Amino acid sequence: MAVELLPLAPASADPALAEFGREVKGIDPASFTPEEFKYGTLLFRDAKVSPEQQYALTKAFDPQSESYGHGNNKTQSTTKSILHPDLKTIPRVPQVQLIGNGTVYNHEGLPEAKLKHPSHTTFHKTRVSPEDEEKGYTRFYRWHIDAALYDLNPPKVTTLYGLTVPKGASQVCRYDDGTGDEISVPLGTTAFVSGKTMFDILPEELKSLAVRMKVKYAPHPTGLGIESDGLELPLNELPEWEEGKIKVLPVLWKNPVTGELHFQVHPCGAMELLISPLPPNAKRTENTLYPDGAHITSLPEVRALLYKLQRPGISPKLVYAHDWKEDDFVIFHNRGVLHTVVGAFTKGEVRAFHQCNLAASDLPEGPSEDDVQKWV
Repeated sequence: MAVELLPLAPASADPALAEFGREVKGIDPASFTPEEFKYGTLLFRDAKVSPEQQYALTKAFDPQSESYGHGNNKTQSTTKSILHPDLKTIPRVPQVQLIGNGTVYNHEGLPEAKLKHPSHTTFHKTRVSPEDEEKGYTRFYRWHIDAALYDLNPPKVTTLYGLTVPKGASQVCRYDDGTGDEISVPLGTTAFVSGKTMFDILPEELKSLAVRMKVKYAPHPTGLGIESDGLELPLNELPEWEEGKIKVLPVLWKNPVTGELHFQVHPCGAMELLISPLPPNAKRTENTLYPDGAHITSLPEVRALLYKLQRPGISPKLVYAHDWKEDDFVIFHNRGVLHTVVGAFTKGEVRAFHQCNLAASDLPEGPSEDDVQKWV
């Protein structure tokens, strides 16, 4: 059977989504090679992939990588982590995690696993009312990159394998940010956006800012959010951490294959922003932001600026919401897209997925001097 590549996005989708991802037919994902990966997301339907095969394929994108992206077994031992309820490790392949909802029995060496689907109701300052939830309204959970953002390097790819997928009516995801934006989504979808598009659609003055900016992340993904009510845990109350392991990463990550720049920031973990001054020969205008550089340490300012930069890139027309089917196997470029869980399940609905991503052997590459000169 010849290999076919079919667009993930429907023909009616925004042109920016046209090259986002592909459904791959005619090849077993277990025999897939990284050289064939040229899109942000790839989907294989009706796949049969063991945990060992999933780990091997994920590792093929970075042969020097070894441990799970958050450190093997660390998410379950760190009870303050916001990731704690969401992951269970496959015992014989600790790089692969079991995620989902409900209770799963006798699964890959786990006698019993109680899973909790992440919900905005446990994480957001406000929530969709129970009455509106009954009507099918929901929200995005949190847009993010799969990464520890402390000590370990962000994984290059993530693989997701849908084993048990509940069926149900679609939901309406509300942005609830004053815009009135909303998008129809399948039940329990994983929503994706392109980091490349997020950068490409920015106006010139924000491109000039992004290409000069780095983000300093908090030591652990604990206690930080988008709202700023002074409720963050002080650094001395976080799990033990070292200054030398804190990550300072460029806002823009260069795709090593295409050379394109992708806006890749995990806003929930951002603690400070470091902005370089304009190069000496760059032209300054009244619209130039922070021409002399800046070090922004105020969390409300950090969050407001990142929101201004990232919000356009998650507008409804730019979101790909995957409609999961059982035995769907998805590979996505974790250094080129952002994603989020969406929706909610009842306690009785069982969902089981295998997830794998590996802490990378290198750091993402930021903009080059030529990139800076081009965009300032």
